[in-house]
Amino acid sequence: MTANPVVRTIVLAAAALAPHAGSRADVHLPAIFSDHLVLQQEVAAPVWGWAEPAEKVAVTFAGRTVEAVTGADGRWMVKLGPLAASTTPSTLTVKGRNEIVIRDILVGEVWLGSGQSNMAMTVARSKDPEAEQASANFPAIRMFKEESPRAGSPQHQGKGKWVVCTPATAGNFSAALYFFGREIHRNLGAPVGLINSSVGGTPIESWIAEAPQRAASELKGFFAGLEQPRRLSEEERRTYEANLAKWEEAVKAGKKTKGKAPRRPQDPAEVANRKADVGGLYNGKIAPLIPYALRGILWYQGEANTFPGKAEFYEAQLRLLVSDWRARWGGEIPFAWAQLPNFSGLGRDWPAVREAMRNALALPRTGMAITVDVGEANDIHPRNKQEVGRRFALWALGTVYQRAVPAVSGPLPARHEVRDGRITVRFDHANGGLMANGGALRGFEISGADGAWSPAEARIAGDAVTVSSPTVSKPSGVRYAWSNLPQVTLFNGAGLPASPFMLAPPAPGGSR
Repeated sequence: MTANPVVRTIVLAAAALAPHAGSRADVHLPAIFSDHLVLQQEVAAPVWGWAEPAEKVAVTFAGRTVEAVTGADGRWMVKLGPLAASTTPSTLTVKGRNEIVIRDILVGEVWLGSGQSNMAMTVARSKDPEAEQASANFPAIRMFKEESPRAGSPQHQGKGKWVVCTPATAGNFSAALYFFGREIHRNLGAPVGLINSSVGGTPIESWIAEAPQRAASELKGFFAGLEQPRRLSEEERRTYEANLAKWEEAVKAGKKTKGKAPRRPQDPAEVANRKADVGGLYNGKIAPLIPYALRGILWYQGEANTFPGKAEFYEAQLRLLVSDWRARWGGEIPFAWAQLPNFSGLGRDWPAVREAMRNALALPRTGMAITVDVGEANDIHPRNKQEVGRRFALWALGTVYQRAVPAVSGPLPARHEVRDGRITVRFDHANGGLMANGGALRGFEISGADGAWSPAEARIAGDAVTVSSPTVSKPSGVRYAWSNLPQVTLFNGAGLPASPFMLAPPAPGGSR
């Protein structure tokens, strides 16, 4: 191939793109295209932007130039590659009437991480922050933090910049994303680009475009419920008032944690009844990133949807989030989420959201990091993000990259049968066999015809667990770890915990 060949194309951007708000006299690019970026290898990576209508734009990268001519609305897009992974910094030049030069570009693996505060939580707030930051010398790992606010309509420019991972910068990286990316980088040896678009305290409905949510028949009850205010139970109110009193005493005493004053506890009724922001974060913080080439997406959210009136709709919303984002990016992008960890969660229904996450695994090319053993009873922000990132990475390495790993998931119930007064549940991902952590299986319950749940005896046989109770002669259902803060005893040989679950009864003597 001759040096710097010119590939002449005329490609208009997808309908999701819009002209830059300012003058079109100069070529403009979205914020995601900045120094230190990482391009996805092995795909045709889009580069897009805006310019004067009918202006010719030339994009040069790795000795190859691709041209486009803007349409009447000033939009243009070209595609680079497929590109080979490279740790050698390269330059990308975009030239129209003006010229933009983007430096220090690597080619490797790009992942988007989104969700609420546990995705936003930084390395500096995670477990062992000083040691983690001191050892974070990975110049081939970069992170882009999407800092644009929520919006009433889809935005296109975005706000943020790529940052190279060093001991001085890693403290501000999303911890879950960083620890995931570190595992991917160490195993593949390729550069890793991590895009963090997350906001604490936000519900899933804010991260999905409004139109598909309004059109979903499964969500009609959800939208009707948004109009109904929620009141606290007496127990919730007493707990909140007690926590508020402790906070007031701490403030008066001048107590601080890591140099900061204690944070005022949030009134859970106010949190639950905040005005619905349907689609606002999709508009402001996801739309500007489309169609940047990705290998996959990680989702860490759900806490804000554990309130009554919301939890029962989470499965439909999570399925819609996955399918809608995939459609907008234009492919079946691998997609995984972190299942909610163990937490006291007074007044909330964490088991329902965990079950919704497990059921959503029916979608193809999805995975789940089961975290029910690494939470903290009294802190909704558990610090052990190292393990969350590692479990995300096990799934990605084993399924997306086809590498040998101990297991891609903790045990998941696959089928069950009722026979002789017992329910036998067989599990997928029982790598290395099932085992009881702590000596005996606990946390299993069984129900009879009356639907009442009773503690049950459980024993392991290979990839199965048999559950029974002397008080239930005709079982009608089985569940495990079904509480906000459950007993977690069932693991596989790789040390990964089984997902909580509730199984309805199959026909007597049959399997399901």
